[in-house]
Amino acid sequence: MLFNSITFLLFFIVILAVHYSGISWKLKKSNLLLGSYIFYAAWNPPFVLLLFLSTFVDWNIATKIHNAKTQIQGKHWLWLSLIFNLGLLSLFKYSGFLLENFQSLTRLLGWEFQSFDPGFILPMGISFYTFQTLSYTLDIYYKKLKPHNSFLDYALFVSFFPQLVAGPIVRAKDFLPQLKHQDRIKFNQFSLGVSLFIIGIFSKTVLADAFFAPLVNAVFVDNVQADKLSSWLAALFFYAQIFCDFAGYSLCAIGTALSLGFILPFNFKSPFAAIGFSDFWQRWHISLSTWLRDYLYIPLGGNRFGTFNTFKNLMITMLLGGLWHGAAWTFVLWGLIHGFYLILERWLKSLTLSKQIGQIAVTKIVMMFVTFFLVMLAFVIFRAENLDQAHSIFSGMFMTVQGQELIKWNLWTQIVSASFLIMFALQWIYKNTKITDILQSHSIVVRSLILSFCLILIFISAGNSDAFIYFQF
Repeated sequence: MLFNSITFLLFFIVILAVHYSGISWKLKKSNLLLGSYIFYAAWNPPFVLLLFLSTFVDWNIATKIHNAKTQIQGKHWLWLSLIFNLGLLSLFKYSGFLLENFQSLTRLLGWEFQSFDPGFILPMGISFYTFQTLSYTLDIYYKKLKPHNSFLDYALFVSFFPQLVAGPIVRAKDFLPQLKHQDRIKFNQFSLGVSLFIIGIFSKTVLADAFFAPLVNAVFVDNVQADKLSSWLAALFFYAQIFCDFAGYSLCAIGTALSLGFILPFNFKSPFAAIGFSDFWQRWHISLSTWLRDYLYIPLGGNRFGTFNTFKNLMITMLLGGLWHGAAWTFVLWGLIHGFYLILERWLKSLTLSKQIGQIAVTKIVMMFVTFFLVMLAFVIFRAENLDQAHSIFSGMFMTVQGQELIKWNLWTQIVSASFLIMFALQWIYKNTKITDILQSHSIVVRSLILSFCLILIFISAGNSDAFIYFQF
């Protein structure tokens, strides 16, 4: 069930009608839980059982951890949670990848091994809800949280439909307190939620799908060498596409939740305007980057045990962050590159001269463009179906090769390019401002005009819309 579908609109109207009826708060939460499971079942009904199993197991293990008489017992229960959750994730997401690479390795060693196809279908959103349930267990283990007293609330926290299949990844300490009682929602809060939803759909269907995706898809094809202009535009436009697609989903999720009276964390904060790679990861997929920081990088030791260990922990964190996105060497390499970026940045910042130069305004602007450029290059690998395709794009960008003009510099391409430049400028202007603050700073009339313009373009381009990119992760 896509946000950008009539089916979801009808589904959400029913959810809203029950949510704002006169029934008890417990029944309203039950309605949200049932609706969330129906929403998830629309993708593939049997996987609802897997979602419930993950919920039930971690709910009970978290209680066992809390009640453990010794730290050793608690650690044993934690390991059981980690093995169960990461085992399921690995089985469905990585088993085929591991078998394929094992077969390639044995072939290199002269042993012909024919691996079988496990045939597992990747459950929608398993990477997201696995990290969400793990955060609950880990918080209880580290005594940052006590077990919640309502299984209904916990099950709703895991399966809450706005962010179930593609985030933001929500923490129990932030969401569960919101389930204690229903606050009276104000009209301005509801309208703000609807506004975020409309802007999210606009970002997805108009910018990501109608503007950028067709030009990107024309270049990222196997066995076709693009010319220089096409290669550069494809790299540039994919960065724009994946931002508009994923940030669009996040805004839809946040807006849908807000109209129901729940607050979800923002997942993006003007990443095009990042100055440096640490700053980028504080602006891009924030719920994942903070999860990796709190539950992986810091437990590994963070930056507490010297330069070498800091660099090692950064690289491990980014490698696993890349692998989290998918079972392919392109994602592993993407994580490796970002790990290298962070290590290089940290080393440069340790230099005295670097600290002095970094305070100059012109240097910050240059660093913003350098950051954007290097992140864009990494996203070429992220988008590529394989390393050969990535090599083809890079060859078109940096080498003198005879390539096809897959993107023509016509009026449409110029309009798309202008849209990108406007988006880039807006992110620089509002780099430290939340979109909710921007919306609320305008009058109702101005906001209505903006949303009306978005809706008109949504209806015009709705037929070109695809599934959200991050659904595959």
